[in-house]
Amino acid sequence: MKFQDKILIAVAESSVIVRSGLVSVLKRLPDMEVEVVEVTSKDGIRHCMEMHTPQILIVNPQLEGWFDVDAFRQCYKHDVKLVSLLCSMVDSSQLKGYDERVTLFDDMASLEKKITELLNIADEEEPDQDALSQREKEIVGCIVRGMTNKEIAEKLFISVHTVMTHRKNITRKLQIHSAAGLTIYAIVNKLVELSEVKVQE
Repeated sequence: MKFQDKILIAVAESSVIVRSGLVSVLKRLPDMEVEVVEVTSKDGIRHCMEMHTPQILIVNPQLEGWFDVDAFRQCYKHDVKLVSLLCSMVDSSQLKGYDERVTLFDDMASLEKKITELLNIADEEEPDQDALSQREKEIVGCIVRGMTNKEIAEKLFISVHTVMTHRKNITRKLQIHSAAGLTIYAIVNKLVELSEVKVQE
């Protein structure tokens, strides 16, 4: 796969070592042309959002104490994907509302895959287009267990919008349009045990 358009990513992290390391990796992704804006503070995020329109903002949830995801989304209405940058132990409640997460242990392939899925970049050359990603499999499992979009978002620490996007992609890939069909798929592919399935009333 070669994604032709330039991707603008903002990285908000106060540690120069962590920030410059991530920037270096992003610029070396083999199948993407990435332009990176480096940000070191909350004021820097505000300036970045006023001057640029990044497709992705990767931010340390503990930037200057705590990064308020809800306030950010209310302030900036355009569809910027929020990714938490985990450099240390973080309370799970701080990760609600993010679309994805990256850690210091992610390799290049993992990082590229997450960006591809966030931006819904189709891979025309990939022979097995119908294969679900690991995150999509997790969401199928949650759906057939009877969880709502909100419950799935809270469990996986992603936004409800991202859950809905994944659900659309799952429907498109599998061409399954009913809960019963999805349940059969999940059982046959061992994504859930029969005992875990929530019976639709």
